Amino acid sequence: RFCLPLVLASLPTMATGEEMPPALQDSWGDFWLFRFFVNAAGYASIVVPGYLLIQYFKRRNYLETGRGICFPVITSCVFGSEVKSVHQEDGSLPPRAEPTEPSTAGQVFKLLFCAAGLQASYLTWGVLQERVMTRTYGATETDPGEKFKDSQFLVFMNRILAFTVAGLYCALTKQPRHGAPMYKYSFASLSNILSSWCQYEALKYISFPTQVLAKASKVIPVMMMGKLVSRKSYEYWEYLTAALISVGVSMFLLSSAPNRHASTVTTFSGVVLLAGYIIFDSFTSNWQDALFTYKMSSVQMMFGVNVFSCLFTVGSLLEQGALLEALRFMARHSEFTAHAVLLSVCSACGQLFIFYTINQFGAAVFTIIMTLRQAFAILLSCLIYGHTVTVVGGLGVAVVFMALFLRVYARSRMKKRSKKLPPGETPVQKV
Repeated sequence: RFCLPLVLASLPTMATGEEMPPALQDSWGDFWLFRFFVNAAGYASIVVPGYLLIQYFKRRNYLETGRGICFPVITSCVFGSEVKSVHQEDGSLPPRAEPTEPSTAGQVFKLLFCAAGLQASYLTWGVLQERVMTRTYGATETDPGEKFKDSQFLVFMNRILAFTVAGLYCALTKQPRHGAPMYKYSFASLSNILSSWCQYEALKYISFPTQVLAKASKVIPVMMMGKLVSRKSYEYWEYLTAALISVGVSMFLLSSAPNRHASTVTTFSGVVLLAGYIIFDSFTSNWQDALFTYKMSSVQMMFGVNVFSCLFTVGSLLEQGALLEALRFMARHSEFTAHAVLLSVCSACGQLFIFYTINQFGAAVFTIIMTLRQAFAILLSCLIYGHTVTVVGGLGVAVVFMALFLRVYARSRMKKRSKKLPPGETPVQKV
């Protein structure tokens, strides 16, 4: 029984040839791979019974034979209103806010408001994320303090607030008639939880600038996932920019390898966790794209995904007994409580700013703002936490962001050209 945990605990050391950080040597139970399987087992304890129930109701043809108080709930969760939502053009999609000749000053103010909101939300979120995962709490001259280790609790905090905000927004504003079976949100929810968990855990092994660049390069697996899942096709400039991003990220990572400082060394565990984040996040975006065929709003998507995210995370935390331990940590360290709450607020507000910006100015402007945010996040992290970037690494960062801006420019040109296509022709799909 004890051989497997010992082997798992020794993997990072064997793979990198380095000693594990002291904070990770407390027990093999703190090793990320063990925690991953424990969390996955917790999610499986909810997913497997749910899957069996769904199959049971479908085999019984419950949609025609069912009745009683639970009928509407079961119908919504298992069957939805697929025919009405997919085929019926009932104006369920809220019309995009088309400005009626607004003043230039008003549009500039709106753009500045969106840019400031996105930058403030996600830059603060990035700084706090690194602070929570890499620094200790309660440190004194005699006591080194303690680190918060349970990434799943942070995911739960983010999701419970996002669920509340999305629920209130849906209750107070008119939304499209919902038609998707609720259980279909669970796929995107599960992959979203796992990607967020990998993102938090990776900061124990790699620097924040490395993580930001890895996020920028996720366009590559997104394209691969789109090829496999949705059979999408891409144009030459998309492959070109993906290759440039790969080159830039490689330059940054290779330039950081000789630096043995603990904050910048990229370990084997960090690379694996980043790969997990990118893979899970790529699946999430593609699955959500498929769900939008039910003509739902973005806030409804946010609400549906976070319903299951809260269910999965709180169930897993309760099964492990980790929820009470995390609450005790919050009681011991009020600074951590403030950071965790602010982290959740920034995440929820950032999602609302995303929806508003895309609705007002389109995806191209939003992408430019978020690309600039990634560059600012790297700069801010280097200034606050003392990360060092070599000349080659800086060139790699420049190549990555040049490729990202090239994608935005090429995509906007393609959209303009697609509007001039004959009715029978369809433009190539893009990520």
